Amino acid sequence: MSHGDENGYDSGRTDDEYSTIGGTRQTRTRLPDGAGGDGYNAPRRPARASRSLITMAGVVVLLIAAIAFANMGGGRGDGNDGDSASAGNKPEAASTAATGTKPVTGKNGTIPSGFAHDEQGAQSAASNYAVALGSVGMFNAHTRRSIVETTHDPAVVENLLTALTKAYSPGFLENVGLNKDGTTPSGLTFVSRTIPVGTKVVERSGDTATVEVWCTGLVGMAGQGSTKPVTATWFTISEKLKWVGGDWRIESSSQKEGPTPVNGDNRASTADEIAGAVEGYGGFTYAR
Repeated sequence: MSHGDENGYDSGRTDDEYSTIGGTRQTRTRLPDGAGGDGYNAPRRPARASRSLITMAGVVVLLIAAIAFANMGGGRGDGNDGDSASAGNKPEAASTAATGTKPVTGKNGTIPSGFAHDEQGAQSAASNYAVALGSVGMFNAHTRRSIVETTHDPAVVENLLTALTKAYSPGFLENVGLNKDGTTPSGLTFVSRTIPVGTKVVERSGDTATVEVWCTGLVGMAGQGSTKPVTATWFTISEKLKWVGGDWRIESSSQKEGPTPVNGDNRASTADEIAGAVEGYGGFTYAR
């Protein structure tokens, strides 16, 4: 899905410093041969025996590792080493506690805030800001302003909002399946989610940091009769952060495609299943 080419927000705008915001990235839809309807009822491709075997082996290895970790000791013995069920052989609470700096101390509205003034805090901030800027809220003028003011350096907010007002034009909103005012048509569920997979600090100096966030994203319209099915994309966001007012804020950001893994053999879910999942599963507070 592409949002058109008005105001420089075209499909070739990967160098645009604000190209990462609110689902205005390019999305390609690739349907299996013979797919029809709304794109969710495509026949499942024949599973490859070798791939299935490798997948099963990987799952088994993960399960074994998880079981081994869960049964590791860590507590102080009580002198009865032969009794595996004794209280002394159970792990202490500290052995399963989260480590590192606490990533978030509060929230500014619905967006986490109060990140640590270090590389870990910068990565956590970049991840949570990527989620907010790729959310459904960006398609509404009121919530868009709140999101931008919360995530960005105040010095860049007004110019950015002016550019975004032009980008989220009535024509663009209709192009993604919404009504001209940004509301969702009756009976459908609009989906726009960014899900961080990993982060990396590429530069850090005092009160500034540049963090890359590798993400997968979902965008489209779920529900019976949708002509714009929800599709997945992979991209990497680069955020230039500045320590402002006791927290990390975005000065500018850019986006590039990938890294993109090979699609698996999963059957595409129905439109109603996707809508139910979006409404039933909430997001996360991301931390490094």
